[in-house]
Amino acid sequence: MLTGTQTHATLLARLAGDDAPAAWPEFVSRYGDLIRGFARRRGLQTADVDDVTQDVLVSLSKALPGFRYDPAKGKFRSYLKTVVVRAIAKRSLQRRGEFTLLDLDGATRDGLDAPDAESHWEVEWRQYHVRLAMRTINSEFNEADRSAFELYALHGREARDVASDLGLSVDQVYQAKSRITRRLAQLIEAQVQDEG
Repeated sequence: MLTGTQTHATLLARLAGDDAPAAWPEFVSRYGDLIRGFARRRGLQTADVDDVTQDVLVSLSKALPGFRYDPAKGKFRSYLKTVVVRAIAKRSLQRRGEFTLLDLDGATRDGLDAPDAESHWEVEWRQYHVRLAMRTINSEFNEADRSAFELYALHGREARDVASDLGLSVDQVYQAKSRITRRLAQLIEAQVQDEG
Protein backbone atom coordinates (compact mmCIF):
# COMPACT_ATOMS: atom_id res chain seq x y z
CA MET A 1 0.00 0.00 0.00
CA LEU A 2 1.17 3.52 -0.71
CA THR A 3 2.27 5.64 2.17
CA GLY A 4 1.36 9.29 2.53
CA THR A 5 4.79 10.26 1.26
CA GLN A 6 4.77 7.87 -1.71
CA THR A 7 4.01 10.05 -4.70
CA HIS A 8 2.89 9.08 -8.15
CA ALA A 9 6.19 10.26 -9.70
CA THR A 10 8.22 8.47 -7.03
CA LEU A 11 6.39 5.22 -7.68
CA LEU A 12 7.01 5.50 -11.43
CA ALA A 13 10.70 6.21 -10.78
CA ARG A 14 10.93 3.15 -8.53
CA LEU A 15 9.33 1.01 -11.26
CA ALA A 16 11.93 2.25 -13.73
CA GLY A 17 14.86 1.61 -11.38
CA ASP A 18 16.43 -1.03 -9.22
CA ASP A 19 13.51 -1.02 -6.76
CA ALA A 20 11.03 -2.33 -9.37
CA PRO A 21 10.39 -5.72 -7.69
CA ALA A 22 9.28 -3.99 -4.49
CA ALA A 23 7.37 -1.26 -6.37
CA TRP A 24 5.21 -3.57 -8.51
CA PRO A 25 2.88 -4.68 -5.70
CA GLU A 26 2.32 -0.99 -4.87
CA PHE A 27 1.60 -0.22 -8.53
CA VAL A 28 -0.87 -3.11 -8.77
CA SER A 29 -2.50 -2.02 -5.52
CA ARG A 30 -2.83 1.51 -6.83
CA TYR A 31 -3.87 0.90 -10.46
CA GLY A 32 -5.16 -2.69 -10.69
CA ASP A 33 -8.78 -1.84 -9.90
CA LEU A 34 -8.69 1.04 -12.39
CA ILE A 35 -7.54 -1.28 -15.18
CA ARG A 36 -10.08 -3.96 -14.25
CA GLY A 37 -12.93 -1.47 -13.90
CA PHE A 38 -12.29 0.09 -17.30
CA ALA A 39 -12.07 -3.33 -18.96
CA ARG A 40 -15.43 -4.29 -17.38
CA ARG A 41 -16.98 -1.02 -18.59
CA ARG A 42 -15.77 -1.87 -22.09
CA GLY A 43 -17.87 -5.04 -21.89
CA LEU A 44 -15.25 -7.70 -21.18
CA GLN A 45 -16.10 -10.85 -19.25
CA THR A 46 -14.30 -11.65 -15.99
CA ALA A 47 -11.71 -13.98 -17.55
CA ASP A 48 -10.93 -11.41 -20.25
CA VAL A 49 -10.71 -8.65 -17.63
CA ASP A 50 -8.10 -10.70 -15.77
CA ASP A 51 -6.21 -11.39 -19.01
CA VAL A 52 -6.25 -7.72 -20.01
CA THR A 53 -4.99 -6.71 -16.56
CA GLN A 54 -2.17 -9.23 -16.87
CA ASP A 55 -1.38 -8.06 -20.43
CA VAL A 56 -1.21 -4.43 -19.26
CA LEU A 57 1.11 -5.28 -16.37
CA VAL A 58 3.38 -7.35 -18.62
CA SER A 59 3.47 -4.56 -21.20
CA LEU A 60 4.30 -1.99 -18.55
CA SER A 61 6.94 -4.20 -16.96
CA LYS A 62 8.70 -4.28 -20.34
CA ALA A 63 8.28 -0.55 -21.00
CA LEU A 64 9.07 0.91 -17.59
CA PRO A 65 12.69 -0.13 -16.98
CA GLY A 66 14.66 2.97 -17.82
CA PHE A 67 11.41 4.98 -18.16
CA ARG A 68 11.66 8.61 -17.06
CA TYR A 69 8.33 10.21 -16.30
CA ASP A 70 8.10 13.75 -17.64
CA PRO A 71 4.70 15.38 -17.03
CA ALA A 72 5.56 18.04 -19.62
CA LYS A 73 5.46 15.34 -22.31
CA GLY A 74 2.08 14.02 -21.24
CA LYS A 75 0.16 12.58 -18.36
CA PHE A 76 0.75 9.06 -17.16
CA ARG A 77 -3.02 8.52 -17.06
CA SER A 78 -3.18 9.08 -20.84
CA TYR A 79 -0.33 6.66 -21.40
CA LEU A 80 -1.96 4.07 -19.12
CA LYS A 81 -5.30 4.49 -20.92
CA THR A 82 -3.60 3.83 -24.27
CA VAL A 83 -1.90 0.70 -22.92
CA VAL A 84 -5.21 -0.57 -21.50
CA VAL A 85 -7.17 0.19 -24.68
CA ARG A 86 -4.49 -1.59 -26.71
CA ALA A 87 -4.71 -4.66 -24.44
CA ILE A 88 -8.52 -4.69 -24.75
CA ALA A 89 -8.28 -4.38 -28.55
CA LYS A 90 -5.74 -7.22 -28.68
CA ARG A 91 -7.95 -9.44 -26.53
CA SER A 92 -11.01 -8.69 -28.71
CA LEU A 93 -9.11 -9.43 -31.92
CA GLN A 94 -7.72 -12.66 -30.49
CA ARG A 95 -11.24 -13.76 -29.55
CA ARG A 96 -12.33 -13.17 -33.15
CA GLY A 97 -9.18 -14.80 -34.54
CA GLU A 98 -8.19 -11.61 -36.40
CA PHE A 99 -4.94 -10.73 -34.71
CA THR A 100 -2.31 -8.91 -36.77
CA LEU A 101 -0.31 -5.83 -35.81
CA LEU A 102 -2.15 -3.81 -38.46
CA ASP A 103 -5.50 -4.93 -37.08
CA LEU A 104 -4.27 -4.12 -33.57
CA ASP A 105 -3.26 -0.58 -34.55
CA GLY A 106 -6.66 0.03 -36.15
CA ALA A 107 -8.55 -1.52 -33.23
CA THR A 108 -6.51 0.55 -30.76
CA ARG A 109 -7.34 3.75 -32.66
CA ASP A 110 -11.00 2.73 -32.79
CA GLY A 111 -10.94 1.99 -29.06
CA LEU A 112 -9.38 5.35 -28.23
CA ASP A 113 -11.80 7.18 -30.54
CA ALA A 114 -14.93 5.35 -29.40
CA PRO A 115 -17.43 7.92 -28.16
CA ASP A 116 -17.88 6.30 -24.75
CA ALA A 117 -14.22 5.32 -24.19
CA GLU A 118 -13.28 8.69 -22.73
CA SER A 119 -16.34 8.84 -20.48
CA HIS A 120 -15.72 5.26 -19.28
CA TRP A 121 -12.08 6.11 -18.54
CA GLU A 122 -13.08 9.29 -16.66
CA VAL A 123 -15.65 7.45 -14.54
CA GLU A 124 -13.07 4.80 -13.63
CA TRP A 125 -10.43 7.47 -13.00
CA ARG A 126 -12.71 9.32 -10.57
CA GLN A 127 -13.61 6.07 -8.80
CA TYR A 128 -9.92 5.20 -8.64
CA HIS A 129 -9.25 8.48 -6.84
CA VAL A 130 -12.08 7.89 -4.39
CA ARG A 131 -10.83 4.36 -3.63
CA LEU A 132 -7.29 5.64 -3.14
CA ALA A 133 -8.48 8.46 -0.86
CA MET A 134 -10.68 6.06 1.11
CA ARG A 135 -7.57 4.10 2.10
CA THR A 136 -6.38 7.19 3.94
CA ILE A 137 -9.85 7.86 5.35
CA ASN A 138 -9.90 4.32 6.74
CA SER A 139 -6.64 4.95 8.57
CA GLU A 140 -7.46 8.46 9.81
CA PHE A 141 -11.04 8.12 11.05
CA ASN A 142 -12.53 5.83 13.65
CA GLU A 143 -14.99 3.09 12.78
CA ALA A 144 -18.02 4.97 14.13
CA ASP A 145 -17.30 8.02 11.95
CA ARG A 146 -16.65 5.85 8.88
CA SER A 147 -19.86 3.88 9.47
CA ALA A 148 -21.89 7.05 9.96
CA PHE A 149 -20.44 8.51 6.77
CA GLU A 150 -21.10 5.36 4.78
CA LEU A 151 -24.66 4.88 5.97
CA TYR A 152 -25.69 8.55 5.82
CA ALA A 153 -23.68 9.99 2.94
CA LEU A 154 -23.23 6.97 0.69
CA HIS A 155 -26.34 4.88 1.34
CA GLY A 156 -28.69 7.81 1.91
CA ARG A 157 -30.14 6.64 5.19
CA GLU A 158 -31.76 9.18 7.50
CA ALA A 159 -29.33 10.75 9.97
CA ARG A 160 -31.69 9.98 12.86
CA ASP A 161 -31.78 6.25 11.94
CA VAL A 162 -27.99 6.09 11.49
CA ALA A 163 -27.47 7.78 14.84
CA SER A 164 -29.82 5.34 16.54
CA ASP A 165 -28.21 2.28 14.93
CA LEU A 166 -24.68 3.39 15.82
CA GLY A 167 -25.38 4.81 19.27
CA LEU A 168 -24.40 8.33 18.17
CA SER A 169 -26.16 11.66 18.29
CA VAL A 170 -27.59 13.07 15.06
CA ASP A 171 -25.03 15.89 15.37
CA GLN A 172 -22.20 13.33 15.46
CA VAL A 173 -23.51 11.81 12.21
CA TYR A 174 -23.57 15.25 10.55
CA GLN A 175 -20.07 16.03 11.84
CA ALA A 176 -18.67 12.71 10.61
CA LYS A 177 -20.11 13.31 7.15
CA SER A 178 -18.74 16.85 7.07
CA ARG A 179 -15.23 15.94 8.26
CA ILE A 180 -14.88 12.94 5.98
CA THR A 181 -16.30 14.73 2.95
CA ARG A 182 -13.91 17.64 3.50
CA ARG A 183 -10.94 15.29 3.95
CA LEU A 184 -11.89 13.25 0.86
CA ALA A 185 -11.94 16.44 -1.21
CA GLN A 186 -8.48 17.41 0.11
CA LEU A 187 -7.04 13.97 -0.59
CA ILE A 188 -8.46 13.75 -4.09
CA GLU A 189 -7.24 17.24 -4.95
CA ALA A 190 -3.74 16.34 -3.73
CA GLN A 191 -3.78 13.07 -5.72
CA VAL A 192 -4.81 14.85 -8.91
CA GLN A 193 -2.09 17.49 -8.43
CA ASP A 194 0.46 14.74 -7.75
CA GLU A 195 -0.33 13.16 -11.12
CA GLY A 196 0.83 16.24 -12.96
